[in-house]
Amino acid sequence: MEPAEEQDAGNHTLLTEFVLSGLSSRPELQHLLFVTICLAYTMTVIGNLLICMVTMHPTLHMPMYFFLRVLSFLDISTASVVVPKMLVTFLSEDRSISYLGCVTQLYCVVFLAVTEWYLLAAMAYDRYVAVCSPLRYAVIMNARLCLSLVLLSCCSGNVVSVVQTAWVFRLSLCGPRRINYFFCDIPPLIMLSCTDTSRYEKQIISATVLVIFMPFCLILLSYACIIFSIVKMSSAESRHKAFSTCSSHLAVVTLYCASGTLIYLQPKSSNSQDTKKILALIYTTVIPTLNPLVYSLRNKEVKEVLIRVM
Repeated sequence: MEPAEEQDAGNHTLLTEFVLSGLSSRPELQHLLFVTICLAYTMTVIGNLLICMVTMHPTLHMPMYFFLRVLSFLDISTASVVVPKMLVTFLSEDRSISYLGCVTQLYCVVFLAVTEWYLLAAMAYDRYVAVCSPLRYAVIMNARLCLSLVLLSCCSGNVVSVVQTAWVFRLSLCGPRRINYFFCDIPPLIMLSCTDTSRYEKQIISATVLVIFMPFCLILLSYACIIFSIVKMSSAESRHKAFSTCSSHLAVVTLYCASGTLIYLQPKSSNSQDTKKILALIYTTVIPTLNPLVYSLRNKEVKEVLIRVM
């Protein structure tokens, strides 16, 4: 993609960089935010690296742990694409990002978010098979199917990301080069467009429905079947443990779905940019920190292997 042209008082100049406003413009909050986000990022990297290492243990060669390893890798990548640049904006007066850097960051964020969302749907299906068809689990969830589901998630993320990134940077970005956000994302970028974006906004809404709501419905259906099977369990302790696991998984999935939906269903809503920043912070920083705790460290087998390894 060629850098967009910026219109300024009738003159056309090459737009080679953008300026990120950051998470907050209040000077007294910058150091506090830096420490908080840096701590969350450190926890994200350490927690997910531990999961990647532990799930490679010979006793954990099951489809569920393969998916958890991929999820941890995606969480580290998502946080690493966004957080380091955000930390720089807290302490530095230079908040610029190059045109190519902005294109790359947008592509990576969308790719990783969509891939992770489809991976969560695959993980829900894996849990459904494990609970509802335990005797056929090893046959159904074989290595070929697991790898195919991961590759399909990656391919879906790549297609959506290429299309969305190409659409955004084909717009005439002739507004001010300042992006009211802490990373390059679709809603703040189309706010810079001086052309009619109504057609593109409809396309974003359609993509949101296809990318977020369809997998979410599959996840809900999988967990509904799981809960129905749990109810029939004779042991109260087993029911409580299964309900606890399902509820925590669904809580994180719902948080992920809600944050993404609220951001992209109204992409050009200028009166809610601060709200969108908080929602974007949830799925780029908070959820990658929570995933190791929710999906892995509450698992008895993972905790036992982690203790032995450490």
